[in-house]
Amino acid sequence: MNTIAKCQRPGRPKDMEKRAAILDAAQDLFTDQGFEHTSMDAVASRAGVSKLTVYSHFGDKATLFREAVRARCRSMVPEQLYCRHEGDSLREALLRIARHHAKLMSSPETIGVWRAITSDCASGEPRLGQMLWEEGPMRSRQLMQAMLEEYVASGELVIEDVDRAAGQFLCLLKGDLHFRRLLGCVDDNCPQFRKEMEENAEAAVDMFLRAYAPR
Repeated sequence: MNTIAKCQRPGRPKDMEKRAAILDAAQDLFTDQGFEHTSMDAVASRAGVSKLTVYSHFGDKATLFREAVRARCRSMVPEQLYCRHEGDSLREALLRIARHHAKLMSSPETIGVWRAITSDCASGEPRLGQMLWEEGPMRSRQLMQAMLEEYVASGELVIEDVDRAAGQFLCLLKGDLHFRRLLGCVDDNCPQFRKEMEENAEAAVDMFLRAYAPR
């Protein structure tokens, strides 16, 4: 009996591998082709599974889309980014977040997602934009808010409306860089653009601290 038990393979790990493969395929296809032009057949083919397997894991395309967006956003913006590291000053913590977001919001991958979803919204799928908002920018704002509340509690920041301040900080990081990339006005590989991203991140942190540091 022990020999048989050792030879048995639990089904769950294999199922999770298939789920991960489906999510990876969906993330790539939704980014490249948008929601409307991505079929469940295409996802199944890219993932190397049957269409029935895709449906058994996610039910329908909208659910798959939400899960793909959620997985992509959480890999791009891990919660640990907003955790205070030992020895960090307030400015260092904000700079770490600022630099990460500045690069992320102007990256080819992020720009591809926004372009695809904007196209789908324009063709009558506003719920897709809502999903992206909830899993992306809204989640980042909530994580930022939680972090700022810790600094307010410790007396390192003085903020009356922390939710608003979180939104202000994230918007400062964008400047016009995100829209210039979104509209194709600049290449992400341009050295001058990368320098501008870095400078904008530092300026955003300094401006935020001037507004909310104790006087």
